Amino acid sequence: MASEKQAGRKGRADGGGGGPRPRLLLLDGHSMAYRAWYAFPVENFATSTGQPTNAVYGFTSMLANILRDEQPTHFAVAFDVSRKTFRAEKYPDYKANRAKTPDEFRSQVELISELLDALQVPHLRVPEFEADDIIATLASQAEEAGYEVLILTGDRDALQLVDENITVLYPTKGVSEMTRYTPDKVEEKYGVPPVNYPDLAALRGDPSDNLPGIPGVGEKTAAKWILQFGSFEQLIERADEIKGKTGEKLRAGLDDIRRNRELTELIRNVELPLQVEELSRRPFDREATAVLLDALEFRNQALRDRLFAVDPGAGEGEAEVVAAAEGVQLNGLRATEPGQLADWLAENAAAEGAEPQWLGLAAEYAWSKGEGGVSAVALAAADGAAVWFDPARLAEEDERAFADWSADRRRPKAVHIAKHLQRVFAEQGWQLDGIVADDALAAYLEKPGRRTFGLDALAEEYLGRQLVAAPAPAADGQGQLAFGVEAAEADEDDAAAAAADQLMLEARTALDLGAVFEERLAKDGADSLLRDVELPTSALLARMERAGIAADEQWLRKLEAQFAAAVQQAVEAAHDLVGHEFNLGSPKQLQEVLFGELALPKTKKIKTGYTTDADALAWLAAQTDNELPVVLLRHRDQTRLRTTVEGLIKTVGADGRIHTTFNQMVAATGRLSSQDPNLQNIPVRTEEGRMIRRAFVVGEGYESLLTADYSQIELRVMAHLSEDEGLIEAFTGGEDLHTTVGSYVFDVPAGEVDAEMRRKVKAMSYGLAYGLSAFGLSQQLGIEAAEARRLMDTYFERFGGVRDYLRRVVDEARITGYTETLLGRRRYLPDLTSDNRQRREMAERMALNAPIQGSAADIVKIAMLRVEEGLREAGLRTRMLLQVHDEIVLEVAPGERDQVEELVRERMAGAYPLRAPLDVSVGFGENWEAAAH
Repeated sequence: MASEKQAGRKGRADGGGGGPRPRLLLLDGHSMAYRAWYAFPVENFATSTGQPTNAVYGFTSMLANILRDEQPTHFAVAFDVSRKTFRAEKYPDYKANRAKTPDEFRSQVELISELLDALQVPHLRVPEFEADDIIATLASQAEEAGYEVLILTGDRDALQLVDENITVLYPTKGVSEMTRYTPDKVEEKYGVPPVNYPDLAALRGDPSDNLPGIPGVGEKTAAKWILQFGSFEQLIERADEIKGKTGEKLRAGLDDIRRNRELTELIRNVELPLQVEELSRRPFDREATAVLLDALEFRNQALRDRLFAVDPGAGEGEAEVVAAAEGVQLNGLRATEPGQLADWLAENAAAEGAEPQWLGLAAEYAWSKGEGGVSAVALAAADGAAVWFDPARLAEEDERAFADWSADRRRPKAVHIAKHLQRVFAEQGWQLDGIVADDALAAYLEKPGRRTFGLDALAEEYLGRQLVAAPAPAADGQGQLAFGVEAAEADEDDAAAAAADQLMLEARTALDLGAVFEERLAKDGADSLLRDVELPTSALLARMERAGIAADEQWLRKLEAQFAAAVQQAVEAAHDLVGHEFNLGSPKQLQEVLFGELALPKTKKIKTGYTTDADALAWLAAQTDNELPVVLLRHRDQTRLRTTVEGLIKTVGADGRIHTTFNQMVAATGRLSSQDPNLQNIPVRTEEGRMIRRAFVVGEGYESLLTADYSQIELRVMAHLSEDEGLIEAFTGGEDLHTTVGSYVFDVPAGEVDAEMRRKVKAMSYGLAYGLSAFGLSQQLGIEAAEARRLMDTYFERFGGVRDYLRRVVDEARITGYTETLLGRRRYLPDLTSDNRQRREMAERMALNAPIQGSAADIVKIAMLRVEEGLREAGLRTRMLLQVHDEIVLEVAPGERDQVEELVRERMAGAYPLRAPLDVSVGFGENWEAAAH
């Protein structure tokens, strides 16, 4: 009979007609999520809102690998619902010894479910049953239907399902290494066939399920008994044949092992909402997947690539793309003969008086310290026309035609990262204007929490397209190009043609993405923010990056030596205090010295011991008279300053100027940042910071530097948004704001507001703008939380409009899912409705500060644009160089100081009509520090 059953299965396996055998992969969701939880340290994986993501990350990585390696045709994930199962009803102590599920893990199970939804993977839960029972049912049904079945689980009870058609994949190292349990492997490992595994487990017991076994009986003895008596039932019936103490223990535990055997048996007929044939793999919802990965802040592009590589819809998508020739194929021209590019532009780029036609623009380029070059350029039209050219080989008439088109703002262009193109085009001697679409900036506005803005990633997410060209060049240099088709192997002579095809496809992709985002941003009301703020700011930043700022390299090297000496002095002082040498940069050695040798008060417990971060050292300095924490803080401070100066020296270009790179798509609030070097690392209010700022000097041919910034812009925005008349009056009264507010809060005349009162009010006012809690305020001021709460309550009694606004903005965001700035910049905060308190409170703080910080950032950008527009309209040579925090730095040409100062004050003050009027401070000097105000 067994052989007949096997033959029947084999006959159905190929469908009776020689077709491929379907393969079903079943995954135990909770089991593998727990494995991922332990494989990836929770402290290394969390979003900016505090949501742990280690289990989701590990699960995603495991999923990508197993789908790649096993290539199932059908796939499902089973989850436990709770511990209230039929097994717990039969045996109340079932799994009763298990610790409570950590909150950090529990909050991730729902995220894994969201991931599976985005990947279009069925996931099942059935009340009163465990994931193993769901898997056993599906495996049995699939086997009967002729499927090959793979079960991925960390629960060994599933080994009872193993046979010639069912294999268990059991993780042996994290979630990356698996052991394949076939019938032979089970018998080799446990000494019994899979069908007898529940018998073995019943005798051995299972501490994880709180099932006691026979004392002193391990797997080897249990296997020997089962083989000796032929079955579990025979062993029970003939238990008196087992001699000695072991036999006595067996007979004493018969009730336990009978119960164990009953509970270990998996149920194979659970009523399920889906049948096996409904588990066939479906194409991913790529947009939903990308949105979730961005929300989880998974920055590992390799993980995304592995995951999308196993999308079952990728092959179908490519076929559809190739079939839809009008939408995805290009008639590519490689302009190598004089006049070809000029003729192409005349035919495809609208001239004056014609309906403007968008063109996609892409380029190959590189730059280093302000000096760059363009090696190739491509253009693409919506009707499939495309052209590529090498700027170094252009005929004069062609270069002139392209330069005219590039500079013409009436001829719309769609690009990827406009700032980079505008900067390198300027190096080439071309002006790039008329940019109406930048897919990276648009994607940033739509999803400000996004971490990746690569053209390939955006093409996959929004167009379902992979950027791979399949060139088929004809003899005349023209050919058909198609998206999503792997290029055939080409010899070395075809390499340049393949690169040209690829660049033309990138230009077309920028064009298509521009059309997609135009519609999406208009729907959200963010199209004007892109058109009127972000794109003009991008062009301005390109000019600022190219200009750079002059640096006094000799002064920087002097500072470097000074800070290096201070670092060494701190090291020697620390060694003297302890009495021996140790590595001040080693947390382990610091722990041994601080908490072992010196027995200082213990700080916060972390995985590696007790924390020695800056906050902990400051706390220790306040708790003890020992000087070491103070010396360690000084060492870290001086080390950071030395590192900052070293970085500045490395970035001084051949022109003697530092050319930072401004980031427009990093901060979710819209604030600008910089890198290479990061100018925000330079302290603003310390003596050392002022010393570093002295290194930024006025350049040759200019008279001075001008610095301008807003006074208390965040608080003015908060007053405007809250419409609190008392706070608005405090701004418009002409008195010092913090003194006026202190007078209200502490109920004393303004003349009696002392420095300590003013400090508390200032910290609280800015804290509210940043979403600071009473606890955070107490930490910042070094006071009890109760006192901080009383201070905030008193503030809100006087400024009730602020209190009402802060409540309202969170409540509204909880309903809409986002906050908005004065200009309509959105920040999406899905965690506002999270069941996880930590995530929810972090999102609430973001909801409090996003409209204020974001509006301030928008106003600064408008101010920059208005100032630069004024300089251009007045025909002045003065130019803008830097934007750091809320400060703008300009390089003033000789004879233009008074006119520039008047222009800057007027344009910045009028950037946005706040009810608490904007106030501008301006200073001049030969260097950045001297220009302070």
